[in-house]
Amino acid sequence: MTPRRSRGRRFVLVAAVTVSLVLAALFLGGCSSTATHNGQNPLEPKGQAADKINNLFWPIAIIAVIVGILVIGATVFFALKFRYRVGKNENPRQIHGNTKLEIGWTILPAVLLMAIAVPTIATIFDLAKDPGSNALQVTVTGKQWWWQFQYDDAKVATADELVIPTGRKVQLHLTACQAGQCNVIHSFWVPELNGKRDVVPGHNNELTIEADKPGTFLGQCAEYCGLSHANMRFRVIAKSPADFDSWVSDQQQGPVQPLLGSDGKTPSGDAQQLIATKYQCTNCHVLDDSSKVAYGPNLTHLASRSTFASGYYQLDRKNLIQWILDAPSMIPMESADCRLPVGQGVCTGMPSFTKNTPKGQPTMTRTEAERIADFLLEQK
Repeated sequence: MTPRRSRGRRFVLVAAVTVSLVLAALFLGGCSSTATHNGQNPLEPKGQAADKINNLFWPIAIIAVIVGILVIGATVFFALKFRYRVGKNENPRQIHGNTKLEIGWTILPAVLLMAIAVPTIATIFDLAKDPGSNALQVTVTGKQWWWQFQYDDAKVATADELVIPTGRKVQLHLTACQAGQCNVIHSFWVPELNGKRDVVPGHNNELTIEADKPGTFLGQCAEYCGLSHANMRFRVIAKSPADFDSWVSDQQQGPVQPLLGSDGKTPSGDAQQLIATKYQCTNCHVLDDSSKVAYGPNLTHLASRSTFASGYYQLDRKNLIQWILDAPSMIPMESADCRLPVGQGVCTGMPSFTKNTPKGQPTMTRTEAERIADFLLEQK
């Protein structure tokens, strides 16, 4: 062995080890403490379905890392070992036709793929099982750009926050259509409770989630769906069974402050007159019956939620007033310059009531927005 060849092999060995260490560092970096407890970490499962996905992920990840290190290491080794040298013919020995090697590198990948495919398919079928008659049934409608949740048995409709009981499976019926009107494809994803499931117009999907302990789990749309896709968030709030039953009972009650008077036609106050008559918020929202759904979120018990605007903003007076005045300034919407009367088209998102106001329609003052916000914040 010449000194030059010895130095070259040592260099190859050092390079291969360096590449392996870099890959290992990158892999372990994804498991650092800074990546945990962010509310959307699939490596921190909080339910049975997420546990199954996590248990499948780690063996496959380890196999992938080992294969990756071997492939990259071999690539570096052979690239350096058989690199071109002036004046030397170092073409590698040809092994074409070596039956044993060809069978080996055909069978080995097949075995690895089989080891990955079998548990993966088994897990997919396991997660797709019907959760049974005891499961809580919820219809989830993906809209642009927020989520509507309808509790089929309890006859309750809400938005932005999905409240569920701990220790009980929840079967979600995912749709992008309501009353015959469909919008675009979305994807429902709560990383700590289960994997992604597409929400496709004209094709309903199902997903089962379950939370082991009380807590709040962050979800979002995982399929690009338009201008405010990145803002299309939601929360899953798991409560103890007793607290969940209490929440359902509260939601089934009528509004704290009625929208209409005893005659069922006349607004029962100044704020109600602004909502129902002057600005016609009832064209898109329901404010007096938590069982009904409409084009916009049901606001009958808005104050019982901790967030609004698809879970993007904390529900407080300051945020709500600004939202009522000029929602598109807080979240991009296609309705920024669109306020159409009922029956004359649909504008995606909530319009501004201070900008781009069509001729003949009123412009909202801050005092009016404050009155509306105060009314909504009483609706617990």
